Amino acid sequence: MKKILIKNPSIIATMNDKMEEWSGGHILIEEDKIVSIGKQPYTGVFDEEIDASGMVVLPGFINTHHHLFQSLTRNIPRMQDEELFPWLVDHYEVWREVNDEAIFTSAKTGLVEMMLSGVSTSSDHLYLFPSKCNNELIDIEIKAAQELGIRFQPTRGSMSLSKKDGGLPPDDVVQTEEEIMKDSLRLIDKYHDPNDGAMIRISLAPCSPFSVTSKLMKQTAELAKEKNLMFHTHLAETIDEENFCIEKFGDRPAAYLESLGWISGNCWVAHAVHLSDEEVSKMGKCGMGISHCPSSNMRLGSGIARIKEMLNAGVSVSLGVDGSASNDSSNMLSEIRQAMLLSRLRESEFWLTAREVLRIATRGGAAALGRNDIGELTVGKQADIAIFSQNHLEYAGSLSDPLAALVFTQRMRPIDHLIINGIPQIKNGETNIDTEQLIINHNRISAELISRAQQNTGINFLRSE
Repeated sequence: MKKILIKNPSIIATMNDKMEEWSGGHILIEEDKIVSIGKQPYTGVFDEEIDASGMVVLPGFINTHHHLFQSLTRNIPRMQDEELFPWLVDHYEVWREVNDEAIFTSAKTGLVEMMLSGVSTSSDHLYLFPSKCNNELIDIEIKAAQELGIRFQPTRGSMSLSKKDGGLPPDDVVQTEEEIMKDSLRLIDKYHDPNDGAMIRISLAPCSPFSVTSKLMKQTAELAKEKNLMFHTHLAETIDEENFCIEKFGDRPAAYLESLGWISGNCWVAHAVHLSDEEVSKMGKCGMGISHCPSSNMRLGSGIARIKEMLNAGVSVSLGVDGSASNDSSNMLSEIRQAMLLSRLRESEFWLTAREVLRIATRGGAAALGRNDIGELTVGKQADIAIFSQNHLEYAGSLSDPLAALVFTQRMRPIDHLIINGIPQIKNGETNIDTEQLIINHNRISAELISRAQQNTGINFLRSE
């Protein structure tokens, strides 16, 4: 069994229950697990070593909300200054043109981008299934994740309400409830691994409470609870959503969600910007999770989530880079920094510290996804480890607190080493992926999608209005 030794770190930040951290010492990996960690040098035998001198070592980051396919539609001029609902309506016209190649390429692009920023585990929320596509789009994403060696928890998303039903998307990207539930069962049976150390787990995720029927929301929660799966959706992202739910369902989004059996410890939701004290309390009491998406919330002008109050209430707060079309990046380290900075636009009592946001990005992510085998550097946990060198210009003058420097400074380069499941996937900032060809393919597909959308709609998406 192969043993990898990490030695001489500037800082090891364990993110364990005691939030222990120290300078020097070691971490020993055997196969896929951490078998030794301590403040003293390791004197036993090993097969490979990583000299972490001048480096910060911490658990791999966990991204809990993304739409990988949206990396194909970053920065489109027409949608650059739109709020969520018109932004979605315009994007649907482009997204309806995706095919199998688009899904595979965008998944690879987004996952590599995250890995280069320290992500070892990612969720994804794929809710778009154009009728002209292969129905097995989640399978395609899983294939991309497996090729990269990243731990992956895709969510089987869904939309059943199109424009004719009072929803936002066109008819050809939604599915019937029967199709959705049948494919959900297929994916669970084929891929879901409930065991510790699982590389693939399946979750279920209607796009939002207003994009599917109440029947489907209930069925999804019931199936997830029956199979002991996590389930996921968007919630309380914008005031428009709140007004829509009050008009359509007679209640606020969170209250409507509760009526459907979704306020549960098996559930995590994205955004959760507009919540009352009572709603935050209820989520905390049941151990519910949220995925905080600060960049997306700023990009779309959605508001500032009440993260400090959620943490105090016992909510499992995590971080999500969100879809690249609303974030325009899949950089988790940048998202961590944004979470800290955005909190400081509120009163100082609600500010987040550098260590709090790092814990949110690690332990918080594990809790939100229903996992206790990742998110910390402890003997017996999975060997998912991120290592960042600080021997670079941007860190000059910041090393009085090397760990906080990761958050306060703006890193200008990829991660140095990323170990996932005991396997080094990034070494000295390099992957084994042909990123040049990936970029070429990605840009070609993106241009083709926009071109076809313009031909079909007569809309010039390359001009802002």
